[in-house]
Parts: sequence; C-alpha cells; structure tokens
Amino acid sequence: MRARRIAVAAACTAVAASLCVIPGASAQDGPSAQAVRTLATKLDIPWDIEFAPDGSGIFTERDTKKIKKIKGTTVTTLDTVEQAQTTGGEGGLLGLALSKSFATDNTVFIYYSTANDNRVAKMKIGGTPEPIVTGIPKNTYHNGGGLEFGPDGFLWATTGDGQNKPNAQNWNSLGGKVLRFDTAGKPAAGNPRAGSIVYSIGHRNVQGITWIGTTAYATEFGDSKTDELNKIEAGKNYGWPNCEGNCNVAGMTNPVKTWSNKEAGPTGIALYKGALYIGAVTGKRVWKIPVNGTSLGTPQSVFTGYGRVRAVAAAPDGTLWLSTSNQDNNGSPGATDDRILSTDG
Repeated sequence: MRARRIAVAAACTAVAASLCVIPGASAQDGPSAQAVRTLATKLDIPWDIEFAPDGSGIFTERDTKKIKKIKGTTVTTLDTVEQAQTTGGEGGLLGLALSKSFATDNTVFIYYSTANDNRVAKMKIGGTPEPIVTGIPKNTYHNGGGLEFGPDGFLWATTGDGQNKPNAQNWNSLGGKVLRFDTAGKPAAGNPRAGSIVYSIGHRNVQGITWIGTTAYATEFGDSKTDELNKIEAGKNYGWPNCEGNCNVAGMTNPVKTWSNKEAGPTGIALYKGALYIGAVTGKRVWKIPVNGTSLGTPQSVFTGYGRVRAVAAAPDGTLWLSTSNQDNNGSPGATDDRILSTDG
C-alpha cells in the first residue's frame, strides 16, 4: 500500500496535486474522499471569508490583523486593522461582512478585539474603522466574532460571554448573545426589547451564523460536554450557564443538534447545496447536515484530514470554500498551513 501511495502521489504532483486523494491516507496525512482544490497556502489563521461582486474572496487573518483578497490563487493584502489586538487566545480580527454597495463604496464591516472590548466597526478599505457597536465583553477566550448580513438586511453579530458566565443571562450585557442591528449600530426593527440590539441570550461562545430561508442557525462552543447548533429566535434564552446542551429547565431553549466537545468545536457555517456545512476546529473536520424543508437530517462527518476547519463559505461560482486554523496555539500546522480550500461538495 505504501508503494501505491507513493506512485499515486507522484502522479498527483505531475497532474493536479490539489485534486488528488491518496489511498490509505490517515486523518493526519491526507484528505477525505471529497475532491478539494487548494487556493492559497501559508496563511495565518484565515478567520472569516466573504465574497466580492467580482467573485473574489475577501478574508480576515485573526492574528496578523490583515484583510486580504484572493482572486484565483493570487493573494493580496487590502488593509491592516491596526486598532485590532490579539488576546493570546481567540481574539483579534474576526468577523467580516461586505457592504451591499462594496463594488462602489469599498466598505466593509469588521468584528475585532481591542484592549478593552470587542466591537463592530464600519471601515472603508484604506481608511480608519468607525465603531458602530462597542462594549462587547472581551477576554483571552470566548470572544464570539461572527458577523453577517441577514436576509432581512440587518447585521447579525455573535458574541461570547467573555469568560464571565453571568453575562450570558444579563439582557444589559452584550456578552453571550446574538445581536441584530443596522449599519449605524442601531437596534433592528422587531428586536425583542425596544432600544436593545440583543436578539437572543444564554449563549456561551457563539461562532458562525447562517440562514435557511429567513430562519437563523448559529454554532456554539460548549464547555466540558456538549457543542451546539441552535435555531435562533427573537427573545429566546439558550440556557448558558444553567444548561449545556439539552436540559429541562423552564424557559430555556434546547439546541437542534449537539456533539461532544471532542467531535466538534463548531465554527463557520454555510448553507450549500441543500445542506448545512459546519467547520469543526476541535473535531478537525466539517459536519454536513442535510436540510429537507424545515427538517435537519443526521450530521455526517466530511472533509477530514485538513486539521482545524475554521471558515465555511458558499462561493458565487457554486463551490464551497473552507479555511484552516492550524497555526492557532491549539493546532499542529503542516508545511503549507494555513490554507483556503475549494470543493464542489
């Protein structure tokens, strides 16, 4: 088998290495059965990926604080957010959302850590961040960081409890929440409490968010037992720190899917070809969940062999992009990490 693997590897090098699967490859030294193309290598924790109108990928690097562009396989730096600060853990330059008029205004929205808080800012590429939401609790870990435009046209941000559990149950704290607001940072119409950008509470460390139709789903890191996928609804309480995973506490909303901590560490999420795809940093894979109308099927483990999968994004060309975060202090980087990968699913 070893000789066969060497022969196949040589053929891959001669033809199209990024599309090959080497027989017998283990979870540590080779990919799973799905064909994957390598778009970029030697990146530094590419945390979030969005797409410009021309189809190019725009992504953040958490620790370098850079916003970069990838067109084809060419990577260029668009800007560096000097105001962002790393935390020695999970903070830094995190979520990214492009202005709906990005093609003409060159404007992005970013979620990042500072010396005192996590915040969301509006920024023209080459300009200075203009904070629109400040005071999100920040710590070494539990910084959340997801940022997306929802189908309702509002910005949605996912936050962590800042390693302070009571924040999650406190409506007056922005920690441990899903937030919903306009491009000026003002509360979105229809939020559960007048004058508040808080949309849901009781979260430990929410990561990615996406939608099936108009219904939001978000991934969440658990503590010592259970990671979650939650269906996010206005005013609901998702339990932390009273619950981790499913529980029977009155007033708490249970997750729609759960995993053990070692299997998941769920991060980015995207709806792609009739399924939810969820990156898993601890589980070093992607979880695929078939979607049938409003029903979610059984999670399937896919795309193993690439290490810690961080971002998952459905590209306008019909492919699915994945990023790794093996340069993270919990990772084991290979010679070409970190990478952005593309697949047809």
